[in-house]
Amino acid sequence: MMHFLVQFLQTIDWMILVYFILLNSFYALLLILSFPELWAHFQLADDEYFARVLSTDALPPISVLVPAYNEEVSIASSVLSFLTLEYPRHEVVLVNDGSTDRTMEELVRAYDLYEVPAAIQRTIPSAAIRAVYRSRTHSKLLVIDKDNGGKADSLNAAINAARFPYVIACDADTLIEPDALLRLSRPFLLGRDIAAIGGTIRVVNACKVELGRVVEARVDSRWLVGCQTVEYLRAFLFGRLGWNRLGGNLIISGAFGLFARKYLLAIGGYQTGNVTEDMDLAVRLHVYLREQQIDAAMPFIPDPVAWTEVPTSTRILHRQRERWHRGLIGTVWERRKMLFNPRFGSVGMVSLPFFAFGEMMAPVVELLGYLGLVLGLWLGAINEPFALAFLAVAIGYGVLLSVWAIVLEEVTFRRYNARRDVWRLFFFALIEGIGYRQLTVYYRLHAFWKVMRGDRGWGVMKREGFVPGAK
Repeated sequence: MMHFLVQFLQTIDWMILVYFILLNSFYALLLILSFPELWAHFQLADDEYFARVLSTDALPPISVLVPAYNEEVSIASSVLSFLTLEYPRHEVVLVNDGSTDRTMEELVRAYDLYEVPAAIQRTIPSAAIRAVYRSRTHSKLLVIDKDNGGKADSLNAAINAARFPYVIACDADTLIEPDALLRLSRPFLLGRDIAAIGGTIRVVNACKVELGRVVEARVDSRWLVGCQTVEYLRAFLFGRLGWNRLGGNLIISGAFGLFARKYLLAIGGYQTGNVTEDMDLAVRLHVYLREQQIDAAMPFIPDPVAWTEVPTSTRILHRQRERWHRGLIGTVWERRKMLFNPRFGSVGMVSLPFFAFGEMMAPVVELLGYLGLVLGLWLGAINEPFALAFLAVAIGYGVLLSVWAIVLEEVTFRRYNARRDVWRLFFFALIEGIGYRQLTVYYRLHAFWKVMRGDRGWGVMKREGFVPGAK
């Protein structure tokens, strides 16, 4: 019996080691594929080029859609950042999703709102609209006050109200850089039909914010926020860039993504009841374009940047990551018939299988790996060199990829000017794999339990707000 158990543990540990080698090697492939993409975008990101972009008549007007729920702390600064974006023609459609705090009062006070007739065609169903407001001080601003229906429902109401052919979905706690819309609009000048464009999300915690703008990028010294800063760099700087080359970007961030309104209307807008509406929407867009044989692009561009606040406590981080993973599980399960289906091209053959067997199952495999490692050492089924090799692949490989992401940031966009902040990034890249990674594994495992219980709640996401001169 003991011999059988030892053999079983050895087999399982080797299988998990191979899994991590394959998973991290795929991440390394995404990193390699991101090099030419990053270089091409970096060379285009110069002042002379954007001066020409700004002067062209080819840029389409854009509606910025902002769902807000209990955002009184930062809502005035956020809306100001949306209103003052550098773009030839845009509007801001903010939807107050039945907030229970003073979000609506803050908007009325800050922007001198007055009620107007609610002449909005409800092409996509949404919760009841209470009132519609315009601003006496900012003609670009439209505010919709509606019953609570969730983020997806609020975005659907905003899509109905939008006047322009392209819309940008933003979180209310997001600060968009002034020229981000111009940078995001580059694909429009290449003559291709555009279904969606993704931009980069960076961490705003500890950054110096003035008048709704990040005037100095800083890295928070708190370990939880610092680890998330590195995580966001890695995910956006090479993870999503690499998918451009593979033709199957499955996530257009809900905090900052551009969409063709006609395609959103064609697929019925956002799906309510899904806790990660951004991934679900991107997958449904891929399916629609494929079924209708429409050659429309969905690229990711690294230099349009939006800054968002990340959780500062393990309790809030738990809620966020559990919800994200619960949404991933739901999306993969709902689209399981697409797995390895050549009818859906690279999405069915590469992207969705990776998210299913890589991203979705990774916390389960990692937990089994840790348990098998400890039990194997205790029973003598594996030796110390194997254990060290296992940890090097499972944890060290990820650290190496994080370090590479920071190096790429430093040789290209260099948002962090202070040497202290760069060293902090390297420090958090080294410690992220021990402690923080295991926490997120536990949070993601919790998602499986909630899915089995049928839990579809979001949980409360408390925020600190944007503090001028924060350190």
